[in-house]
Amino acid sequence: MTATGRTSTAPDVVDVVALGESMVTFLPSRPGRLADVPSFERAIGGAESNVACVLAAAGHSARWVGRAGADGFGDHLVEAIGSYGVDVSAVRRDPDRPTGVYFRTAGDRAGDAHEVAYYRAGSAASAMSVDTMDLDAIRSGRVLHLSGITPALSADCLGLVRELTARRPGRPLVSFDVNHRPGLWGDARHGHGPEVLLELARGADLVFVGDDEARDAWDLAGPEAVRAALPEPELLVVKQGAGGATAFHGTDVTSVPALHVDIVAAVGAGDAFAAGFLSATLRGLPVRERLRHGHLMAAAALTVPGDLATPPARGHADRLVALDDSAWGRLRLGPGWTQDVRGADEEVRTP
Repeated sequence: MTATGRTSTAPDVVDVVALGESMVTFLPSRPGRLADVPSFERAIGGAESNVACVLAAAGHSARWVGRAGADGFGDHLVEAIGSYGVDVSAVRRDPDRPTGVYFRTAGDRAGDAHEVAYYRAGSAASAMSVDTMDLDAIRSGRVLHLSGITPALSADCLGLVRELTARRPGRPLVSFDVNHRPGLWGDARHGHGPEVLLELARGADLVFVGDDEARDAWDLAGPEAVRAALPEPELLVVKQGAGGATAFHGTDVTSVPALHVDIVAAVGAGDAFAAGFLSATLRGLPVRERLRHGHLMAAAALTVPGDLATPPARGHADRLVALDDSAWGRLRLGPGWTQDVRGADEEVRTP
């Protein structure tokens, strides 16, 4: 495979393939405006690669497919994602385009003072297309996980995601996290973000969307309104923040309340929730248990400083998921909770 060509590699089948841009992220050494922060620590960030990393850490076979520059930042990305046990063999390196990077402040992303500075225009990932990517590798998972970030990057990226969400016999289960990012679509000349995201979501089998995203993008209020606008996906999960999450599976509706969490950093929870839900889906668990596993993975991310957290051991998570509704409602999770504290039925805290 060259930087611009496509070949068929007949890759091994894995549990999940995640396609999307991953970037090098620079985390501030202290709170404050970007103008005032003196130094940053290097890490990685990318919605789809985050999901792949969490799933690999949870014991699944996962493959990340994307494009990175043939530069030092690209080397770091591929090595860092691979260190989680993710298969990165289908990542393409571009000698002409750089790896995307971004800087962010330490505050809550939902706050007015939060700043993010992206340097991703013209990145290697923006050149992803039907002609530059290995479609066999992309379709080599039991699940193909996509997000609404990729189609915002370029017209070619949108064309690729349209190809992958087209309903065809024999395709993998297509998972789509809406991930509406108005800032990315603001400069896009290849489509109106909300309309494109609704179109792509209708082509997926499993859709994740936050109720705030649905309200902002589509002016839809409440899970039922979202389902009415998205009747096509077999499974629709509407995340309601502190209100929990609601899943629509055919005509069945299942809601699970959110957990009480002592939050360290409000980042990475959405990707972790998707990973937890997908992990339980791969295991064939009932929808209620899938939602609970999603909440637990989100809690793992919320109780560490960065985007990625070590997930709880499967047995530990399964014991918590099996709690009755009353005990589930009494759980309170803080830093260190992913340690296996056997017998806990009301709260899990740092020892």
